[in-house]
Amino acid sequence: MGEEYLRKQEQVTITGTVTDENGLSLPGVNVVEKGTTLGTITDGNGKFSLKVSGPQAILVFSFIGYATQEVQIGNQTQINISLTPDIESLDEVVIVGYGTQKKATLSGSVASVKGENIAKSPAMNITNSIASTIPGLVAVGQSGEPGSDYSTLYIRGRSSLNDNSPLVVVDGVPNRSLERIDPASIESISVLKDASAAIYGSQAANGVILVTTKRGSTDKLVFTANYTSGWSRPTRVPELTNAAEYAQLVNEIDYYDNRTATYSDSDIEQFANGTDLWRYPNSDWYKLVLKPWSMQSNANLTMSGGNEKIQSFVSVSTRQQDGFYKQSANKYAQHDLRINNDFKVNDYISTSLDASFRLEQRKFPTTSSAAIFRDLMTALPIQVAYWPNGLPGPPLDVTSQNNPTVLVTSDAGTNQSDNYVFNTNAKINIKIPWVKGLSVSATGTFDRGLYYTKNFTSKYDLYAWDKTTVDENNIPILTSTEYGTSDLIQQLDISKSYLINSIATFQRTLFESHNINIIAGVETIENSSNWFSASRKDFSLEFPIELKFGNAELQYANGSNSGANRWLNYFGRVNYAFNDKYIAEYVWRYQGSSKFHQDTRWGFFSGISLAYRISEEGFWKDSPVSSIINNFKIRVSWGSTGNDLIEPYQYYSTYSQYWQYFVTADGVNHPTYYESKTGNPKSQWEEARQANIGADVTFFNSKLTFTADYFNNLRTKILITQDASIPDMTGMVGALPDINLGEMRNHGFDFDVLWADNKADFNYRIGINGCYAKNKVIFFDEAEGVPEWQKKTGHPMESGIYYEAIGIFHNQDELEAYPHMADARTGDVIFKDINGDGQITGDDKKRIDKSTVPTLTGGLSVNAEYRGFDVTFQIQGQAGGVRYLQNLGGKNVQNYLKSFYDNRWTEENPNADYPRTFNRNDEYWVSSENHNTFWLRKTDFIRLKNMELGYNLPETLVTRVGLTSMRIYVGGMNLLTFSSDIKDYDPELEPKGDGFAGQGYPLQKIITTGISIKF
Repeated sequence: MGEEYLRKQEQVTITGTVTDENGLSLPGVNVVEKGTTLGTITDGNGKFSLKVSGPQAILVFSFIGYATQEVQIGNQTQINISLTPDIESLDEVVIVGYGTQKKATLSGSVASVKGENIAKSPAMNITNSIASTIPGLVAVGQSGEPGSDYSTLYIRGRSSLNDNSPLVVVDGVPNRSLERIDPASIESISVLKDASAAIYGSQAANGVILVTTKRGSTDKLVFTANYTSGWSRPTRVPELTNAAEYAQLVNEIDYYDNRTATYSDSDIEQFANGTDLWRYPNSDWYKLVLKPWSMQSNANLTMSGGNEKIQSFVSVSTRQQDGFYKQSANKYAQHDLRINNDFKVNDYISTSLDASFRLEQRKFPTTSSAAIFRDLMTALPIQVAYWPNGLPGPPLDVTSQNNPTVLVTSDAGTNQSDNYVFNTNAKINIKIPWVKGLSVSATGTFDRGLYYTKNFTSKYDLYAWDKTTVDENNIPILTSTEYGTSDLIQQLDISKSYLINSIATFQRTLFESHNINIIAGVETIENSSNWFSASRKDFSLEFPIELKFGNAELQYANGSNSGANRWLNYFGRVNYAFNDKYIAEYVWRYQGSSKFHQDTRWGFFSGISLAYRISEEGFWKDSPVSSIINNFKIRVSWGSTGNDLIEPYQYYSTYSQYWQYFVTADGVNHPTYYESKTGNPKSQWEEARQANIGADVTFFNSKLTFTADYFNNLRTKILITQDASIPDMTGMVGALPDINLGEMRNHGFDFDVLWADNKADFNYRIGINGCYAKNKVIFFDEAEGVPEWQKKTGHPMESGIYYEAIGIFHNQDELEAYPHMADARTGDVIFKDINGDGQITGDDKKRIDKSTVPTLTGGLSVNAEYRGFDVTFQIQGQAGGVRYLQNLGGKNVQNYLKSFYDNRWTEENPNADYPRTFNRNDEYWVSSENHNTFWLRKTDFIRLKNMELGYNLPETLVTRVGLTSMRIYVGGMNLLTFSSDIKDYDPELEPKGDGFAGQGYPLQKIITTGISIKF
């Protein structure tokens, strides 16, 4: 009580005025006591008044477009201060490979995003949070399934026929996972997009993502607690026809095939009115299997602080997520702990010790989500999901023996996994006192992973009715049949990796104008893994579920595998800047990889970049344009990097066991083997030659910033199999080795524009970014005699060959007037006669200059604050991609889309958008052999990706309960989606299974509420 009295006695009220460099008042300047949440803003005349803790307090003055200043209070009661323009935040530091650089003197193409912006997304996976936040970083959603919800990331599109994954470096350690890092522990994410990535050598051709986690500070300890609770549902699921509509379509197929109608008018009426669900079911399979909403939650607690000797950051979090399936234990949980410590031993020696632990626990059905959603599309509305008495209906067909309403429940078994990840970093840094600017550091890391799965499939009963047998009350008597198997598969995957490096750094400013920064290092990395699997079947007891209770005589084949990769690296970087005006950088890496033969495993990679800050010239500073354009920098870079994301040890031949046995004279069978793939001792990494030219411009005292880059990347030595040009009769097809023959080019541009300003107590930031990237194949192994218009060479990778659909035969006159397939009729799709020979053949297919990856991606972000309220939203968009979305609909095959039913061709509706009712593979334009552009749809969309609205409670209120701040908020992800062509599915989601539409776990629309407190 006495201490509190003395503290209040020491409080001092400080008043003053803040002006700009011309003496004009600055309204809206943030004035905060350092290390506390005490603060205010200047009024319309630039004046402020703030009560601080005492003479020892330090005031921090900050305003967008101006350099932040700190002032010690001492015995002052009035402080008048003038802020100077902050030209592009010259002291802002950007994370680059093996170090940091000032943004102003950066010569490479590097973009970054702060962790606080990522943390505002309710996504459980970081890859779903960063879409459209960084120019040039493309994210394509793959699934929304808990534990498997992720986006595939590309930097500036795709440049290789093989793996295009970027290298992820977390706190200086390559190949750590990005997806499951707790957003609350991320300080920033940087992306190296050009030759500046060459310092990472043979793993840098696809770009590098650098993740930096938070660290402690010298301020007093600050605790931050966050809790978020949310609800999720699919962004889109297709609307299918009901039983009556489906029966009508089946009758139309019968009509076209000159058969008697399967269903009478009375049958269709019974399906429609739903009065007799025993005999006339009407199953909406999506509604019966999926919940309308699922729950998720996220709680984390962080601690940050320290003193001059020790600084610490600690983060603890737990996340829970339910799946979309009804009556299912489909759940995902993640628990994280991170501890980052920095120690200052003396003025010359400092160390750090970091550790993180993550446990992921997942429970999900034994049937894959691709198979389940295929069943939901395949299931017919006239089939029984549940009988009126609640028992599950019969399987969808004899072959699959599946009923998805049961497959998503624990009645069909359980599949659960535990993933343990443990990472450590230890580092020591020593300043050499007798050589000014020289320091050496050493880093050692050790990572361990343990992934354990237990998959038990159990038998279950399904019920069928013969349509005739009933009891005395005329209630159908059902017969049960047992399906499924009682099998158990357990797998254990243990992985470990270590990194040891030593780096020397020399940084000096010579003659006040020449800034030099040189680093050189050596590094060794090793990754290894061991996998083991064991299985049993025919369990007599379902509990306990252990291998020893299975029938050992009916065991499946056990399995095991192991592997290791090693790299030895020598690397360096030289930076030079003259007056921060003329800037040059050279990076290099000499690297050896165990993935390749000893004669080809070493490679040298390097990159050079130059920058010229015209705005630092005297003539620029003296011209009137300097008051508008405060900073103008031109950058160019060129370099070579590599890509070793291939199967290792391809210099060895692969042998497989032959199905026949060799029998010796004593009657013993001996297995025989054959060379299934020939080794290639000359195989090596792909090589990427990357060129980039860009500009960084700031206007109006850094209120407006603009960055733009043009890039042109040539990828050579791509490993491909030369199968197409080798005749099958040689017997070599399939056994040939991969050789470094493929070539591709990828070019385009990206840009980033940001406007930030203050208007009194209203602060806002508006940013827009975009990227255009298009690739084409320069060399690919093609079969001899392929027409030029069908070759892959000269077109984007993954481009397809299609008949060009140019309309629908609306009537008989059109059918007779244009070339067509032999079995074509009115209502069918028209294929274009490409070669003009008067007939439709395989020669009329052509390669379409599109692929599944969009060529144009971008985003718009808005952040605003006003008197305690804040709002953030982010819009994502893409264009230029396509997806083949053929439906499997047909009589007794699969249901139809409601949009097809409403817009199909009929004799009464000849000008429809869709062709006539079809039966899968019975019509040429839905046949799997005749892919055509009618089913090729644009994936263009605009989406409200993230949104959050928050309110900071008044400080006078929260301090009464011992807190320094409290914020409440609501938010969401994927809230709105507008697409130009694909309406029935999420345009971002790629189909799974065999590639037909609707097969894959939907992406998530999430709505959340939360609270954040500091104390």
